[in-house]
Amino acid sequence: MPKPTKPTAGDTSWFVHDRFGLFIHWGIYALAARHEWIKHVEKISDADYQKYFDHFYPDLYDPTVWAREAKNAGMNYFVVTTKHHDGFCLWDSAYTDYKATKTPWGKDLLKPMVEAFRAEGFKVGFYHSLLDWHHPEFPVDGLHPMRDDVELREAQKDRDITKYSAYLHNQARELLTQFGKVDTMWYDFSYANQDWEWSKGKGRDDWQSEKLLAMTRQLQPGVIVNDRLDLPEGGDIKTPEQYQPRGWMEVDGQPVVWEACQTFSGSWGYYRDEYTWKSVEMLVQMLVDTVSKGGNLLLNVGPNARGELDPRAVERLRGIGEWMRVHSRSIYGCTASDLTPPPDCRYTQTGPERSRRGGDRLYLHLFAWPFRHVHLDGLADRVAYAQLLNDGSEVKMVTIDPHQQAQNTSMSGTEGTLTLELPVQKPPVTVPVIELFLK
Repeated sequence: MPKPTKPTAGDTSWFVHDRFGLFIHWGIYALAARHEWIKHVEKISDADYQKYFDHFYPDLYDPTVWAREAKNAGMNYFVVTTKHHDGFCLWDSAYTDYKATKTPWGKDLLKPMVEAFRAEGFKVGFYHSLLDWHHPEFPVDGLHPMRDDVELREAQKDRDITKYSAYLHNQARELLTQFGKVDTMWYDFSYANQDWEWSKGKGRDDWQSEKLLAMTRQLQPGVIVNDRLDLPEGGDIKTPEQYQPRGWMEVDGQPVVWEACQTFSGSWGYYRDEYTWKSVEMLVQMLVDTVSKGGNLLLNVGPNARGELDPRAVERLRGIGEWMRVHSRSIYGCTASDLTPPPDCRYTQTGPERSRRGGDRLYLHLFAWPFRHVHLDGLADRVAYAQLLNDGSEVKMVTIDPHQQAQNTSMSGTEGTLTLELPVQKPPVTVPVIELFLK
């Protein structure tokens, strides 16, 4: 097994077992239906963006349906955008009127969501934007929707971000005290290294990140905090976005706890006309690939303006769930292996929880189905039994003698190689998995 990960202040013991979570990006940008950054991308003013607030009425919203679909997909925790960069809040915050309870809908959206997911056994996570393009004291910088309005920039040059940071901290306190146990705080994001000459990016000094982190840990002991507060210690988890690392993520040469955040399509928020949707096969392979490198996968849905999950997302959640129903034990409680898998394959291996299963197990995930044989280097005499995980059927094992003859040729392989004899037909699952019981 790889060397231990860097210790975390937050409790990541459940996190590295559960492995698979649901990200939810939802807000009034769902009405525009063309990405959650639409206000920035299209340089929309507060006045023009107001129509989405004025017409927000998610009459089909039923978080119990969301929670059930996520549970059936094999997910164990969720993270929801309590407030994105546009400043709109899903809960009844005392510090703003720019919230769900002031829209035509008129009701808190966050509380019933937390209750629904918690009832299904989910850990609770809150995404909270550090930016706020609606707040009157948030500076008009190079990311602000009004960045090209020179007249407005000049008129608003005295905005005071210290007043905004007080607002940021007050709202974070609400989230940390009004919804019971919070397992993850997903702050997003810092950009202190950006410089537009006429304005600078924002980072730890602007957010008062040290105070924000201290408050977060004080109010929710054990909470996992991500790495986007621009602090030297970097948080409890690394969060690569729309990117699959080549291997286990490291800091200063030591493996760290990490989580890949990915989308079903090219957008986080609901995007009606976006068509780069990933297949179920690609998504299952992405989950396997992540766990094979010691990480978690946080997979995003963007509900629509009426409060329903996109049918394309539901289709994929159910496809993943069909695979997870019979293969989840190659994901839960598993991590990377020191062994090198064959081409087009990934290994996951039981981690610290292995004693619950009666021994150490290695899982071979076959992204491409080979003809008749697969050769596993370094496993001769190390495997007691092998089976297909989808149906529990035995897979025969052969230890190859390099000089052994096959039909008209010698068998390939080296000493120490274990060869598995496979059926010609690929099993009827998205990604076949062979469970290897190690001696």
